[in-house]
Amino acid sequence: MQSNNKFDKEVDVLVVGSGAGALTAAIVAQREGCKDVLVVEKSDKYGGTSSMSGGGIWIPNSHYARAEGVKDSADEALRYMQAVIGDEVTEERQRTYVEKASEMLEYMAKNSRLQYETVPYSDYYPEMPGGKEGYRTHQPTPMHAKHLGEHFRTLREPPSQVLVAGRLTMTMKEGRAFLTQAKGWKLIFMRMALSYFLDIKGRMQGKRSRRLTMGNALIGQLRWTMLERGIDLWLKSPLVELIEDNGAVVGAVVERDGKRLNVCARKGVVIGAGGFEHNQQMREQYLPKPTSAEWSGSQINNTGDGIRAAMNVGAATDLMNHAWWAPAVKIPGWERPFIIFAERSLPGLVIVNKAGKRFQNEAAPYLESGLAFYQANQEDAPTIPGFVVFDAVFRKKFPFGPIAPGYSMPDSALSKRIWAVMQKADTIEELAQKIGVDAKNLAETVRRNNEFAKSGKDQDFHRGESYYDRYYGDARTSPNPCIAPIAQAPYYALPIYPGDIGTKGGALTDVNGQVVRENGEPIPGLYAVGNSAASVMGSKYPGAGATLGPAMTFGYLAAKHLAGKPATSSKKNNSEKAKTAPVQTARV
Repeated sequence: MQSNNKFDKEVDVLVVGSGAGALTAAIVAQREGCKDVLVVEKSDKYGGTSSMSGGGIWIPNSHYARAEGVKDSADEALRYMQAVIGDEVTEERQRTYVEKASEMLEYMAKNSRLQYETVPYSDYYPEMPGGKEGYRTHQPTPMHAKHLGEHFRTLREPPSQVLVAGRLTMTMKEGRAFLTQAKGWKLIFMRMALSYFLDIKGRMQGKRSRRLTMGNALIGQLRWTMLERGIDLWLKSPLVELIEDNGAVVGAVVERDGKRLNVCARKGVVIGAGGFEHNQQMREQYLPKPTSAEWSGSQINNTGDGIRAAMNVGAATDLMNHAWWAPAVKIPGWERPFIIFAERSLPGLVIVNKAGKRFQNEAAPYLESGLAFYQANQEDAPTIPGFVVFDAVFRKKFPFGPIAPGYSMPDSALSKRIWAVMQKADTIEELAQKIGVDAKNLAETVRRNNEFAKSGKDQDFHRGESYYDRYYGDARTSPNPCIAPIAQAPYYALPIYPGDIGTKGGALTDVNGQVVRENGEPIPGLYAVGNSAASVMGSKYPGAGATLGPAMTFGYLAAKHLAGKPATSSKKNNSEKAKTAPVQTARV
């Protein structure tokens, strides 16, 4: 839309979306001198997919890690990113990230309520050059919802899969202890339950815990900062389109209370409205097939609005054929699928195709695991859906997606909806028949798995060889914590799909988060962060928090640029042009 110079509201900065990247941009912009900042959110809840996430951020060489005596550097992190990502993203953007991410985190620690702590969570490819076995991933410290007052009820709720017993919130560290049943996990549970039930005021208000952790702690602390700073947030106020004037973005049309308002943004518009994973038409256009929004674990309002608005004013895009893949189990009638982040590392299961054969390392990072469904898909051996197969021992000991471990939830307590998709049989051959896979091949797959369990060596897909694989394995199982026999009836199977936690493609941006055109020239006044922007991680996923870390870092850099303080890297590759060139992408 071309400007007609008639505005219903004027602000310095307009931020579209309310996830971690968007709120970071809003807070930093105001702190750096943009006094009038407005955040608009499409839905009736704030926080976006960030609030539903683990809240982790991948930040190399942070001040938190240095305080713990961890040795790391931007150069090491850059070497690692380049080894994992290659040339899918320019060195200038990668270097900017590894240098500015730690700066952003320290800035937020000093200038907002946001606090993090480093955790011994491995990089996803720790054996690669520059890789680390921990302390680049950080988790937000818990906070109490009392600091949000009435705004607690409009904070998007965490999904049930990150809650214990459907109510108790947990940190990343606590979650690992529960999943792997590490020493002391029962005591942790008792403390959490006691804290929950002793919160009398909270229980009078409802079942939702007021101890905010993971993504709720991240967004909660950012919102708390906004409330103290007086930064305005409009809910139920979707972006309609951007407003241009002589090639520059000067504002946006926002719908509020049924009316379309022209909002002038004197310094710029920051789009942080998520990806397009819940837009089936865009999925069909860009992502590998088959594809379905029903397999996505993100929140349902991510329909590509911000990306399409940027494209309409000439933005270049990249990585549109990629997503943050993750295997998913879909239960009929449930609002969203269960994303299988870590349970695949537990011993005593295999994932097979329609031919009854394995096609991946089940314990691999979830992007690799999800992408394998497409890479291995063949007409004579379909992988979509695949099937996860396990036995009575696994069923009793461990959770898997929507299914709690048998010691706490026996088969008789499982809902009819779960039994609508899960199959159970007394023999592997009978199970194969029920799920429609080749019985002979499945029996051979299970036999081979059981051999690997004895030797500790997965000769087919190297499961359990990487330090990351073993991070969520069962330390009580040897010689390989990720492999155990599948040998005790009854046997179980669940269909599993190539799900996602968001799309990777979006508006192409420079080192300041500024959106660029196809010729590499920036569009004045327009910025994009998070999944509205093409990921600095390319098609890869270097470590836990490689989504939110860049979202917040480039939100920080965008805000700095808006305030007249653009990013500069300590080292620039002389072969690169000063302006960002369109990125070459790897095809699925």
